[in-house]
Amino acid sequence: MTPDWTTLVQAEELAAALGRADLAVVDCRHSLADPDAGARDYSDGHVPGAVHADMDRDLSGTAPAGSGAGRHPWPDAAELCRRLGAWGISPRHQVVAYDAGDGAFAARLWFLLHTLGHRRVAVLDGGCARWCALGLPRESSVPVPVAVDFPAAAFDAVRLLDAPQVQAHLERGNLLLDARAGERFRGEVEPIDRVAGHVPGATSRPYADNLIDGRFKSAARLRTEFERALRGSGPADAAAMCGSGVTACHHLLAMTHAGLPGARLYTGSWSGWIEDPARPVAIGDA
Repeated sequence: MTPDWTTLVQAEELAAALGRADLAVVDCRHSLADPDAGARDYSDGHVPGAVHADMDRDLSGTAPAGSGAGRHPWPDAAELCRRLGAWGISPRHQVVAYDAGDGAFAARLWFLLHTLGHRRVAVLDGGCARWCALGLPRESSVPVPVAVDFPAAAFDAVRLLDAPQVQAHLERGNLLLDARAGERFRGEVEPIDRVAGHVPGATSRPYADNLIDGRFKSAARLRTEFERALRGSGPADAAAMCGSGVTACHHLLAMTHAGLPGARLYTGSWSGWIEDPARPVAIGDA
C-alpha cells in the first residue's frame, strides 16, 4: 500500500510508487486558451499509467444558460463516480492528480474527490514540469484501465456555494478569496469573461501567491498567510472563487495542506455571477 497522500505528493515519492496496485494517476493538463492542448500534451508523453481527464468533459458538468453555473459547471456526482470507475479508480485507490506545473487544474480533481468523501487524493507538487526536469519516466501509450465500481456518492453540499449563498456569506462578514490575477480582480483586463471586475466584498489573493518557484509554499508559511487573511475567523468562514470554479480549488488545497481545512467553493464563480446582470460589480482594489 502507498502511504496516504491527502494534499501534496513530491515527484520522487510518486516515482517510487509507480506500479503499485492501489495507485491511480490522473493527468489534468488543460489550457483555457486551447481546450484541446491537454489531450495533445498527454499524447506526447505522460506519467506512466496515467489516464487523462478533460476539464470540460470529465471534470465539469452541463447547465443551461442563465443558471449561474458558470463556464465550468460543477459536475453531477453520479456521473463523476461512473467516470472514476471507468478509469479504474475505486474508493481504495490512492489518487494522484497532476497538470503542467502549478496545480491549478489538478486541484479541481482534488477538490471534486475531496467533496465526494475520498480523502486519499493528492496533487503532484510542481506537476509535469518538475517531473520532466528530474528526468523521471514518461510514456506515450494510452493505458486501458480495467473498469471497477466507484459506488455512487454525494458531494458535501456544505462546501459548495451558489450566488445567493455567497451574498449571504459576505453579509455575515465572512471572507471570499478571489483566486484570479490581481489585474482581473481590479477590472483592468478581462481576457475571458464578458464583464470585468469582481464580486463586491471579495478579497484578492491570486492562487499564484500559494507558490514559490512553481511549487507550493511550506505548510507553515501558507498557514501564516491564510490566518492573516482570516483575521481570527475559522476556515469554515472562508470561501474561494475564481473565473469558473477551477483555480479557486488551489486555495482550498493550500489551506488544507496548511492545516486549515473546511473552506468552501463558490462553484459558479465570476462567470456565474455575471450571468445575472442585476448583480453588482466592483472595480478596483476594494
